[in-house]
Amino acid sequence: MGNSTEFKNAVQIVIDNLVFKSNTVQVFEVTIRMLGALLSAHLIITDPEQPFGNMSIPGYDNELLTLANDLGTRLLPAFENTKTGIPYPRVNLENGVPVDCVNTTCTSGAGTLVLEFAVLSRLLGDPIYESYARRAVRNLWQLKSNVTGLLGSVLNIQTGEWTGEMSGLGAGHDSFYEYLLKSYILFGEVEDLEMFNEAYETIKFHLRRGRLKCNNGSGYPPLYVNVHMKTGDTVNNWIDSLQAAWPGIQVLNGDIEEAICSHALFYFIWKKYGFLPERYNWNLRVPEVMFYPLRPELIESTYFLYQATKNPFYLHVGKEILQNINTYAKAECGYCTVHDVNTKELEDRMESFFLSETCKYLYLLFDEDNHLNKHASKYVFTTEGHVFPIDKRFRVKPWEEDTETEEKETETVTKVMSVVNVADNSTFNCDTIPNDRKHFLPLRSPYFEQLQSAIGID
Repeated sequence: MGNSTEFKNAVQIVIDNLVFKSNTVQVFEVTIRMLGALLSAHLIITDPEQPFGNMSIPGYDNELLTLANDLGTRLLPAFENTKTGIPYPRVNLENGVPVDCVNTTCTSGAGTLVLEFAVLSRLLGDPIYESYARRAVRNLWQLKSNVTGLLGSVLNIQTGEWTGEMSGLGAGHDSFYEYLLKSYILFGEVEDLEMFNEAYETIKFHLRRGRLKCNNGSGYPPLYVNVHMKTGDTVNNWIDSLQAAWPGIQVLNGDIEEAICSHALFYFIWKKYGFLPERYNWNLRVPEVMFYPLRPELIESTYFLYQATKNPFYLHVGKEILQNINTYAKAECGYCTVHDVNTKELEDRMESFFLSETCKYLYLLFDEDNHLNKHASKYVFTTEGHVFPIDKRFRVKPWEEDTETEEKETETVTKVMSVVNVADNSTFNCDTIPNDRKHFLPLRSPYFEQLQSAIGID
C-alpha cells in the first residue's frame, strides 16, 4: 500500500522480538506463512529500486534473512530419517521431530516448499534447503499412479504407500500444482515446467467433466471432480473451497477460457450463500461443511482473471465479496470466521491468511495503478500471497561452478517472464478473449444462466 512508516515499524518489531522457541509446528504452514514472509520483506527492504516507496531501513543488516536462515535450519530435521525424503508434517523448532509424530503427510504439505526453500538457498549460497525441498517434489512425482499419472492426497513418508487415494484440486493437492508452475516461473528449472505440463494434461483428462469447451457447445458446465488416483473414477460428489484457487493457476498457464468457467462455478456458490462453504456437494446442490474461515482462493482467482481480461465483471465480483465480508464477518477488532454460511453465525477466529491474502488481493483488484499491477510480469505471489521478484539472482545456483552465461540468463528470464505477462492477453500461451466480450459477461449468457440454475439460484 506504500505505507513505509508502518512497514518499517513492523519490521523493527520482528527484529526486536522474534525468537523461535520450543513449539511444535506444521512444516508446510510455517514455511508458507513465516519463512515466506521473512524472505519477501527482506527482498523489499533490499531492493535497490524501491518500487513500493521508501521501504529501506537505515542500518539494516539482513536481520530478516538471518531469521529466515534460523527458521529454515530448525525445519530441516523434518526431512531427515524418512526413507522417501518426503518430510514429516510437524517439527519442534528446538527439539526436532516429535517422538509421537505421524508418518503420513499430504501432497500439498510435502510438495509446496520449493519457492521459499530455494529462494533462501540462492540468497545464502547454500544448496541444502533447495535440495531437500526438490528431493521431496521429485520423490512425490515418482509415486504417482503408473496407470493414470495422478497423485493421491495422503501418503506414508516411510513406505511411500498412499493412504489417501483420492486425487483432486482442493485441500491436500492445490498448492502442489501451483508451485510446479511458479517454481518454473521464478527459477527457470525446465524440470518443473515439464512436471506441471504433464500434471495439467492428466488433470484435464481424468478430473474434468462436462462439455468440451467452456464457451461453446452443449452439455453440462465444466467441473473438476475428485477421482480415484489409480482409475480416474469419480469417488465423491463434493468440491472444497481451496479448489477455487485453480482458476488463478489456469490464468498463469494462459488457459483463460477454462479459468473463466472454473471461476464462475465458485462465484455462483458464493452468490447463493453469501460466502464459500468449506465443502459443497455439487450433486445435491448443498453445502456439506458449512464454515468459511475468510479464505482467499476465490478472491485470488478473481484478481488474476481481472488482470488477464480487464473485464469489469470481475470488479463486480470483488465488490460483492467485499460487501459480504463487511456486512456479515466484521467484528470490533477484526473479522470473524463464518461458522455457518446459512445462518451467518460467527466464530472468534481470524486466520493470518485473511490479511496476507484475502485483503491483499481485494485491495490489488481495485488499485489498478499499484506497482504490482503495472509490473505484474516481474513478480510471483507465493501460495500465502507473499511477493517474490522474478530476478536474475534466482536464475543461477551460486554453489555451482558451471553457472550460465549472462546472455543465457537474460534470455531465460525474458522467456519465463512472458509466461505470466497476461495483462493484454497476447502471450504465446493465451487464447485471446474476443474484443466483443471484454465488456460483457465473460461467460456467454446461456451458459451463465445454465450454471446459475445448476447451483440453484433463481
